[in-house]
Amino acid sequence: MKIMVNSKITSEQQRQIELISDTLNIVLPKNSTEALEEIVDTDIVFGGFNRSLFDRAKQLKWVQVWAAGVDGVLFPEFVKSDVVLTSAKGYVGTHLADQAWALILGLLRGIGRSVRERTWSNKMSIRLATWELGERTLGIVGLGGTGIEVARRAQGFEMRVIAVDPESVDAPSFVHEIWKMDRFDDLLSQSDIVCICAPLTPETECMFNDAAFQKMQSHALLINVTRGKIVDGPALIRALNDERIGGAGLDVTPVEPLPDDNPLWDMPNVIITPHVAGGSPIRMDRTVTLFCDNLERFLVGKPLLSVIDKQKGY
Repeated sequence: MKIMVNSKITSEQQRQIELISDTLNIVLPKNSTEALEEIVDTDIVFGGFNRSLFDRAKQLKWVQVWAAGVDGVLFPEFVKSDVVLTSAKGYVGTHLADQAWALILGLLRGIGRSVRERTWSNKMSIRLATWELGERTLGIVGLGGTGIEVARRAQGFEMRVIAVDPESVDAPSFVHEIWKMDRFDDLLSQSDIVCICAPLTPETECMFNDAAFQKMQSHALLINVTRGKIVDGPALIRALNDERIGGAGLDVTPVEPLPDDNPLWDMPNVIITPHVAGGSPIRMDRTVTLFCDNLERFLVGKPLLSVIDKQKGY
């Protein structure tokens, strides 16, 4: 069985894959040209994947991408095919949650303003703008791996946590309420902080629009660490300018990279990081271990982990 590893891995990680079975033929193309040549008779792809590879594949059975989100590979022909798609969903929540909380605290404690303004004269205005998290409500949109980890960290701040998700999800003990998407407006109106932890799908694209911001409390913070296009960019700028919400912490933006002249850069109640939430020194170790677990399952016909419903997009 031929496996194409279309991603940079260490020799130790390669050996970890090789130890699964002595029947595997593992290839690591050096560039896109080699990848196009190797894909023709490849059974499994681990790592980067695109339409060009799919078009040349003759016996592809399974693709595991290294990212959690898969919106970039869901072109129609692939979605309609029988090729199984898995991702790292459920395995990147820890560092995305850490980034979300960095943004929350950076906004709440005036860190963003302090770094940007570089003055002692803003001390009292920063103090007057702060509020404490205890007994406040954190609303999470999408209670998957990232949402659960964001919620888990809220326990230390003694927050009430509510969530919405399109699927029937068993709520852990630290999530007080979980609703279906028909109560999205209720979550917005009750939350002091709203954290986007959802994938980008046709249903979530631009779901944070003018109407959504109208439902939020005027002091509420919006945090986004998953996909920028879930937020309508112009609507967010209007909401911030009109003080319909209190601030935004964004690791992802509707357009990436965010243009230098975008007003969000200069707003005192906005913190932007350049899509770095996915960074972790052990991320690839986790991803390779997941792939190896799945490879063992695949070879004996067991159900795979982190399978993507290509029709739903998650």
